[in-house]
Amino acid sequence: MSSFRALRPVLPILIAASLMLTLSFGFRQSLGIFMPSLTREIAVTVTDFTFAIAMQNLVWGLCQPLAGILADRWGFRPVMITGVVFYIIGLTSLASADGVFMVILGAGICVGVAMACASFAMTMSVTSRLVPVSIRSTALGIVSAVGSLGVMVTAPLGQFLVSSFDWRIALFGFALLAVLALPAAWIAGRVDKEAPLELSSDNSDRLPAGAAIAKAFQNAPFLVMATAYFVCGMQLVFLTTHLPSYLQICGMDPMLGASAIGIIGGFNVVGSLFFGWAGGRWPKLVLLGIIYCSRSIVLACYFILPPTPETTILFAALMGFLWLGVSPLVAGSVIEMFGLRWQAMLQGFAFFSHQMGSFLGAFGGGWLFDKFGSYDLALQIGVSLGLLAGAVQILFALYRPPVNPIAAQG
Repeated sequence: MSSFRALRPVLPILIAASLMLTLSFGFRQSLGIFMPSLTREIAVTVTDFTFAIAMQNLVWGLCQPLAGILADRWGFRPVMITGVVFYIIGLTSLASADGVFMVILGAGICVGVAMACASFAMTMSVTSRLVPVSIRSTALGIVSAVGSLGVMVTAPLGQFLVSSFDWRIALFGFALLAVLALPAAWIAGRVDKEAPLELSSDNSDRLPAGAAIAKAFQNAPFLVMATAYFVCGMQLVFLTTHLPSYLQICGMDPMLGASAIGIIGGFNVVGSLFFGWAGGRWPKLVLLGIIYCSRSIVLACYFILPPTPETTILFAALMGFLWLGVSPLVAGSVIEMFGLRWQAMLQGFAFFSHQMGSFLGAFGGGWLFDKFGSYDLALQIGVSLGLLAGAVQILFALYRPPVNPIAAQG
């Protein structure tokens, strides 16, 4: 209880960081609802749109380690504000698109840079520096949970604006909402003064960036976690990109897809809270493997059955519970392995693997759909790899628990 009382002076920073996260994550998760209207009205195919989303994930992954290095050198505030500005530019560019180039520039490159600078890795790093170790995992889960609330609002709001006006008006509305993230990023940037990094006595924070990277890529538990993270990204971005389109193909109401994404966001809250709490009590890497296997089973069950509104809502609730729980677990695992200083950078390298999977999930799903006229093969690949990744993650975590190789040499 005393640890939670110590949070009172820094609550404004945590709340602001959560608001920034909830807006950035909400917009990004909702982009799939624009695909049917956009591909129908301008000279852009499903493959083109999914390539833009795939490019977004690739840019996000490439820029994430760099954003972590810049945050250590310049501070979190300028990095996060830059990210919000890129988000506003990206949404405005997408709303103005009349061809493939602007779609890739807006939804792909600009939103990708924005997510690297003003999303999960930055928010998790800000939170980690502000909270005591005794409640860090729980706090990471709480911030992840609050950060996922935006999807509950943005997806239904976006679909309402598309149905009532058109997709361009909906995207301009998102761009206006993104402006709210600017003061949130400014306030969250107070972490630079409120919680400057104090180098630990065990050497875990004393290595330069290059040496820390070398240690991470020699660490087997980190490499297994990053590889399994690839499959995580493939499954999740496939769903956010293609679920609305899949439901429309099956004759469902277009609002059902937006509602499903919103429900995923709502149950993200429950899942983030639970897995943040659980990560403080049980091995985080084992919990990650359980999430990956459970997701794959839920995916298989849903897509084997004919879709109905009831099964879609249940599917969205289960997937939402299993969705963002990975965020506090991965962030906490990186801190346990390597310390606080290079958390954002090293988490960024693991996240690059996640984003390579996201690229494959978004673009590969669209390519397979265009080639075969259905999502069956994409789903079979996603479920099989998810079960394999989860099983390997669990077995490796049980028989090769992680240690801090940087601290161990001190």
